[in-house]
Amino acid sequence: MEQAYIEERIFDKINCKDNLLEKGEYDNCSFINCDFSEFDFSYYKFTDCEFLACNLSLVKLLNTVFRDIKFKDCKMLGLHLDSCNEFGLSFSFENCILNHSTFYKTKIRKTIFKNTKLQEADFTECDLTDSLFDNCDLTRAIFDNTVIEKADFRTSYNYTIDPEINRIKKAKFSINGISGLLEKYDLIIDNII
Repeated sequence: MEQAYIEERIFDKINCKDNLLEKGEYDNCSFINCDFSEFDFSYYKFTDCEFLACNLSLVKLLNTVFRDIKFKDCKMLGLHLDSCNEFGLSFSFENCILNHSTFYKTKIRKTIFKNTKLQEADFTECDLTDSLFDNCDLTRAIFDNTVIEKADFRTSYNYTIDPEINRIKKAKFSINGISGLLEKYDLIIDNII
């Protein structure tokens, strides 16, 4: 079955419960104020697209292609980004809510997470080399056997990262976040000089 090829289109305020988005390849398209919650994006392809103020919560992403995708002001609860097609997988997130999402074993180097909530997100065995976590809430996010070399966490908060079970060489942290690297030792760290 041949899939549609759609390029340079703007999709505004569509609701996938009423209006199905045609299965196919989307190139350089914008999705604005769309409700895709619980939609099945399996085997869809998105290249150079942007999702603005969309609800993508609980979307199915089996073998979905995301290449150079910008997500901004999106609600994206419970996504399994680890089930996306890994070839060329690249995206950025700004002002998004990605709570309870999983990136298990994904290779997403140089990913930008800006002003994003990543509460209870799972980064187990993920490669986040050179990624930026700018002002992100990482409450109970899981970092286990994760590569965060050269990643920047200086403005993020509420993270717990065990240096003994993660690769953190040249990762950047602020003095305010140092307790997140030492939590397992149950230390009391004061800011008194």
